[in-house]
Amino acid sequence: MRLTDDFKDEIRARIRLSDLIGRTVPLKRQGREFAGLSPFKKERTPSFFVNDEKRFYHCFASGEHGDAFDWLMKMEGLNFMEAAERLAGEAGMSLPAPDPEAAQKAEARKSLIEWMEAAQRFFEQSLRARAGTNARRYLESRGLSPDDWKRFGIGYAPESRSALKDELIQSGAHARELIDCGLLINPEDSGQPYDRFRDRVMFPIRDPRGRLVAFGGRALNKQARAKYLNSPETPIFHKGSTLYRYPEARRAASDPTSGAKGLIVAEGYLDAIAFARAGMDYAVAPLGTALTEDQLTLLWRAGSEPVLCFDGDEAGRRAAANAADRTLPLLEPGRSLRFVFLPEGKDPDDMLREEGAAALRAAVSQTRPLSQLLWDREADAEPLDDPDRRAAFRRRIRALLSKIANPDVREEYRADFDTRMATLFGTQRRTREGGRWRKDAQPGPTGELKRAVSGESPRAPLRHLLLAAIEYPEIAENQTETLAGLPCGSLDSLRNAVLDACASGKLSEDGGLRAVLEAEGFSDILRRLESDRIPMRAALGGSEAPLAQRETAWIRLAASYMERLGKETKREEIRNRLVEEIGRGDSDGLRRMVEAFRRTGEGDGSL
Repeated sequence: MRLTDDFKDEIRARIRLSDLIGRTVPLKRQGREFAGLSPFKKERTPSFFVNDEKRFYHCFASGEHGDAFDWLMKMEGLNFMEAAERLAGEAGMSLPAPDPEAAQKAEARKSLIEWMEAAQRFFEQSLRARAGTNARRYLESRGLSPDDWKRFGIGYAPESRSALKDELIQSGAHARELIDCGLLINPEDSGQPYDRFRDRVMFPIRDPRGRLVAFGGRALNKQARAKYLNSPETPIFHKGSTLYRYPEARRAASDPTSGAKGLIVAEGYLDAIAFARAGMDYAVAPLGTALTEDQLTLLWRAGSEPVLCFDGDEAGRRAAANAADRTLPLLEPGRSLRFVFLPEGKDPDDMLREEGAAALRAAVSQTRPLSQLLWDREADAEPLDDPDRRAAFRRRIRALLSKIANPDVREEYRADFDTRMATLFGTQRRTREGGRWRKDAQPGPTGELKRAVSGESPRAPLRHLLLAAIEYPEIAENQTETLAGLPCGSLDSLRNAVLDACASGKLSEDGGLRAVLEAEGFSDILRRLESDRIPMRAALGGSEAPLAQRETAWIRLAASYMERLGKETKREEIRNRLVEEIGRGDSDGLRRMVEAFRRTGEGDGSL
């Protein structure tokens, strides 16, 4: 549906923008405008202004600017039509129906949703009635209080074939409507319809627009055929396009103070609730199935890097790997996934009850990117101790790359995996030294580290630069811009952690920068860098050199490293063009490319 400009203008005219924004941002009148602290960036002096006459807001701290539609889309993560529907409702308007048939279907869906809401009220009342005694005991055993029942809309479906049916039909519902919305089962033998959910703790499921469209029920009887039972597919509910607690989680994630970069995806209802109780209200759960493309789209609508949380056992790792494989064709710049594995045998609900909210927050902060998960899976699949296995490993990596549809993302993953390959295997060729072939060059990390000490590894200067920044934090603080601009490949995460520590003022904590990095999981990398300590100090003027001299030497080393990378990039460009000239059979162009390629090795990359 496309809204006309006149319709959108009418909505803007009826909605007082300062009232809409003032619900979440304290505003004070300043002349013809209202002012408040920026909701997009922390500040002490108000730089956020709302103008009702011109119907826009502007934030000088962040540059954010927009109208009522933009506000809801930005702050609540709504798409345009969702924002338009919300604002039209507040303005006393209705969105125009595209045609009479569509309007009729919309009215029918609205009626079904109203009966779902009525069922929700019945379930909540049943939980607090005598019939809900066992359900209340179960919830209390899971650490859920009456306040939690209310907050999360938890209810109880009595152990009866007709309790809900009788209640809703008495309120005016038709059995056909209750069948259509999945509350009743219509038996194949033409018998009387009966309640789908019986003797189950009930969890309401809302669509992205916040409408109650389905339920999930947890059986209390251990002999029940299905521990969890969801509503069937209906005109208002499509399992593959819905996530449990998505509307609430998206609103929470859109709050700039939440610190969320995306939603957390838990495995079940109680897990998502556990995250919310631990202060992470931006958690959702799929409905008993693997993540679908529609669900991934919903996740990315709320943030660029949703975090998928799994049990650390074999089944959890298999589920994570399957999710990663399904995601590859959908990756785009700025859209990826991160993964976290909880201790084996523990789910979020267990951790919250046994170890507390702080432990759960700490556990879920230890995420790894999609690229790391894929790499670890393939590298751990079998020992890489002979050429055949290494060749198979490379083939598996190439197969993963071929699944990535977006060419820019595919090339970034290729570059990342190439860097990891070089680090893992080292050079597999004999190297020439002093005019003779060395036969003792060692593959793998050990050989590479030895070559780094002798200055032969092309990555040795980079490791020296990073190690110096860690050992002498004053250099890191003084040279943050240079450090941030260094291409670090697989060591990017370490470099970023150093910059984060500098920015957050953690360098003065006990143990200094090294202790901060070890606490963030970089102990293994730091141990591997230890072999670079002596050559690093030598490169910076020796262990007795004053700090100013070390910093000057560090700057020169960084400039030299960047210059060499530039030459290597130029050489790679010429190599690619050389391949093209060979393909075209242009002998003159081929000679020019060969000569240019030779000159790059001599320090002159001009053509």
